[in-house]
Amino acid sequence: MKKNLGNIPVIAPLPVLIVATYDEQGTPNAMNVAWGGQCGYHHVALNLSLNHKTTENLKHTKAFTLSIATVDTLVLSDYFGLVSGCKVNKIEKAGVHIIRSEFVDAPIIDEYPLTLECKVVEMQEALGEMHIVGEVVNVQADDSILDTQGKVDFGKLQPISFDSVSRSYRVLGEIVGKAFKDGKSLH
Repeated sequence: MKKNLGNIPVIAPLPVLIVATYDEQGTPNAMNVAWGGQCGYHHVALNLSLNHKTTENLKHTKAFTLSIATVDTLVLSDYFGLVSGCKVNKIEKAGVHIIRSEFVDAPIIDEYPLTLECKVVEMQEALGEMHIVGEVVNVQADDSILDTQGKVDFGKLQPISFDSVSRSYRVLGEIVGKAFKDGKSLH
């Protein structure tokens, strides 16, 4: 038997994304974003409240980096979602190391092993939020998360996802099937 649960979207997994930007003075900031993900082969999408420092920074620089939170960066990633960048210099307080992206006007947080460097290609205000589409112009990955062919190995990366029902983080697990192959058995 199924039950109606009402108007509560339950979509999983929700990636835990760390968006890093510079403000008008060149001060780096980072924010934990649950409402975002890949929306095309070379594009990512974010939905941010209008009152975030990151939203203001994006209007100014039109660039950001997007790091994937991992089991190893869970505490740091959660911190970036707890405190407002309007009130605290989160980068300084967290003690992370910043590298300036070679490709976009945005900071790279060295502690994250996987970072997408993005330029804003669309910003649209709707429903009290800013919808942002970014084009990925470069991906920076630490050797420790690459397989023998030089591709990102999610088993080594151990990305976490946000569970909006239990308000917790979960690690993405093992491979359970082959995309574009397993369904052929129903032909």
